[in-house]
Amino acid sequence: MSIEQFYFMRHELVLTLAIIILLIAEIATSDKNKKKLIPFSIWLFGIVTIVGFIPSQGGELFGGSYQSSALTDLMKNILNIGVFIIFLQAEGWLKRDETADRISEYFLLTLATLIGMNFMISAGDFLIFYIGIETATIPIAGLAAFDKIRSRSAEAGIKLILSSALSSGVLLFGLSLIYGVTGSIYFTDIAQTITSNSMVALGFIFFVSGMGFKISLVPFHFWTADVYEGAPINVTSYLSVISKGAASFIFVIILFTVFKSITEMWKPLIYTLAVFTMTIANLFALRQNNIKRFLAFSSIAQAGFLLLGILGTSDLGMSSVVYFVLVYVFTNLGAFGVVEAISNASGVETIDGYNGLYKTNPKLSLLMTLSLFSLAGIPPVAGFFGKFFLFTAAASSGYFILVLIAVLNATISLYYYLKVIRAMFIEKSENPVATFRSSNYMRVALVICVTGIFAVGFASGIFEIIREISSAFLN
Repeated sequence: MSIEQFYFMRHELVLTLAIIILLIAEIATSDKNKKKLIPFSIWLFGIVTIVGFIPSQGGELFGGSYQSSALTDLMKNILNIGVFIIFLQAEGWLKRDETADRISEYFLLTLATLIGMNFMISAGDFLIFYIGIETATIPIAGLAAFDKIRSRSAEAGIKLILSSALSSGVLLFGLSLIYGVTGSIYFTDIAQTITSNSMVALGFIFFVSGMGFKISLVPFHFWTADVYEGAPINVTSYLSVISKGAASFIFVIILFTVFKSITEMWKPLIYTLAVFTMTIANLFALRQNNIKRFLAFSSIAQAGFLLLGILGTSDLGMSSVVYFVLVYVFTNLGAFGVVEAISNASGVETIDGYNGLYKTNPKLSLLMTLSLFSLAGIPPVAGFFGKFFLFTAAASSGYFILVLIAVLNATISLYYYLKVIRAMFIEKSENPVATFRSSNYMRVALVICVTGIFAVGFASGIFEIIREISSAFLN
């Protein structure tokens, strides 16, 4: 194996190097200077993100167990951008006294789980895929329980790890059934030999059930709201965007390549999941007052919309999923950034607590409005184009009734997004959130989110590039 071949793994190798550097920095930094690790870690990961954009021709390693392509590199770069924004938003939270002694642990756990996600995306067989999922999941449980002084944070970590163990067992059982039928764990071999039969159908159901937990599809979503509410807001945004984005990426890759020959078998299942996920999540979101639970059900609903692109089963379907996740990164992190800034300054985490926010913090109110409009799919922001391409992909495959159901659900979502906007701009409060100034790092993160919400939507060439890369991957 040549050095050039190892360049295919540059994302994982650079992240591993970053972890080693952080470990050395942690040892070399005195207790009173621990807070200096925050900017050091942020800019170190900024370098990691830049390295990821260096072009590569792609290839495979370890007998095809690891595969690199322009599409997988694009997916990893999207995740890196999201993690960089999350690190910027975490600066104010990490500087607090209760977390200042565990700064390096936060960055190390996050980078460790990101390595697992990268291996998962580049998996060429189900062994690397499963190892990647477990490598990504276990550190997340530690992050969910990061606020050790809050019992709800510990509860969130326990719920996440127990639910993950159950879903991993279900997923592994499904993979074992598929292996028993095909006699291989390699994606290319399975794609050539798999046929529609009862054993494959059963294995596929277990596989989707395990992945449904990772993406928070109904009825595998019960853990989501409780974990999102109990975990620190910064970790909640990571779960909502990065973890879900990585799972969505590998899910669409496996469906479009490994199970491509049996699409007629799994399309009805994905169709049903899409309808129930969109509808139930929207109905539950209507009842929420805690802003983190509100965004939890919002993210579940977004996962339902994402399934429309998967039903496209073409380069348009795959590109619409990748594009939607890119839009989702900027949109959802914009909303979570505002929530985190307000929580750090005032401790307010309820929708009622946002009453009168526009009078005291107009810029944050406008940014939250922009993010919520994008989540709802209101033009001309990027969220509109993301949903438009998903609807187009589903319609191109003849799922007109499903598109109609999705449009109705988008209308319902607009209602509960407007509840937050009404609280900020119309409702009055005797004790609104006091005027405050966010940290410079948070302001940079929010500016990046605003730029992305507009730029990704208006720059039509971005979707064309993604579609070209997706088409090359599928062919």
